[in-house]
Amino acid sequence: MTDTTEKSPPSSWHLSDIRELAHLLTLALPAVVQLTEAVHQAVLSGMGIKGRDEGKTAGITGLVYKGVHGAANTLGCGINHLLSRLPATPPPHQIPETPKRAALIATLNGVLGDKLVEHHNALATPMTLRYQGQLLDWQAMPKDLPREGRVLLMIHGLCMNDLQWQTEHQGKPVNHGEQVAAALGYLPLYLRYNSGLPIAQNGQQLALLLEQLLAHWPGELKEITIMGYSMGGLVARSACHHASEAGLSWPARLANLIFLGTPHHGAPLEHAGHWLEQLLPATAYSEPFVKLARLRSAGIKDLRHGKVTDAVARPDPAVPSQDPREPLPLPCGVNCYAIAATTAAKRNLLADRLIGDGLVPLRSALGQHREARHQLAFLPAHTLIVYRTSHMALLTSPQVGQQLLRWLRPLPT
Repeated sequence: MTDTTEKSPPSSWHLSDIRELAHLLTLALPAVVQLTEAVHQAVLSGMGIKGRDEGKTAGITGLVYKGVHGAANTLGCGINHLLSRLPATPPPHQIPETPKRAALIATLNGVLGDKLVEHHNALATPMTLRYQGQLLDWQAMPKDLPREGRVLLMIHGLCMNDLQWQTEHQGKPVNHGEQVAAALGYLPLYLRYNSGLPIAQNGQQLALLLEQLLAHWPGELKEITIMGYSMGGLVARSACHHASEAGLSWPARLANLIFLGTPHHGAPLEHAGHWLEQLLPATAYSEPFVKLARLRSAGIKDLRHGKVTDAVARPDPAVPSQDPREPLPLPCGVNCYAIAATTAAKRNLLADRLIGDGLVPLRSALGQHREARHQLAFLPAHTLIVYRTSHMALLTSPQVGQQLLRWLRPLPT
């Protein structure tokens, strides 16, 4: 008799991953109980019932919450004790990688990446350069690297990883970077990074990493072209800024910067998160939930304005809604290209300022800003708008692939 029971697919999480996730849970449990008690006390305060301290209930209710706090701590200790008795496992970065597991970890880093680093969680993704799916090791550089290299570096977006440049369109594999590299003689490299960290921090790390690449290249690295998708474009701009400030050498080799759906001046979803954070304290009942709104990572918060440096502009009293960032122009001497998408069939005010590709408005992706000092000077011939296309669909669009080849193909001599 044939067993027709469907078997569940194996989990993408490894025991080492579960161990680290459990550590996160033990940190979160007391915070959840504390949040619940704060909401409860807010309700009681509205009825004129005072608590012990701010956010703490009193009387029998306080004793109940004290017991719940104790139970949560006991549960956390029990989880940690159980984990300590499990067999030793390799650290997460030594576990054989699958695309699904890599995607899950990338999402976790995008949402909580700064918290993972703060608590020394092994699931925090370190910044690395990757070649042919492997970490680029300075001590054992690949033998097939050309002595006179022309590198195309691809930088992924928020909650993503380098493997997600590989996608499909109408059943056929698509990777814009690999196609450009194969057609024009570039060597494709990929960046993997923790997209939950501040963009300026990732930019500084990338600047130093590219300087190491230049120093360890087996020959002469003649040209660097960077293609950044979404947040990746902001990381690239930040890296150029930090390299210039530090007097690094690699920007002299930087020939092209390509931005795919990059929110140069912010993304509405993070604006919504910021508004939520500002509006929630309006009532005593909702004030405890501000902590939840603030849990989103520093990288996500930086998307509110497209913040690429730590510099803050001096406020002008005459401009009440002034952009708080210090202006950062496009790097000099570099061909800069911007590709924007819109789900609309044609340009209009709503599509330009709000809808855009579903995540990034057209004006933001094109570097346009109401304040002249923040305008990014893309040449008209160096911009492309792809209609009836979403943010993610930029990675599969044939129109994008064709335009990249036209822009990067050397001019006939």
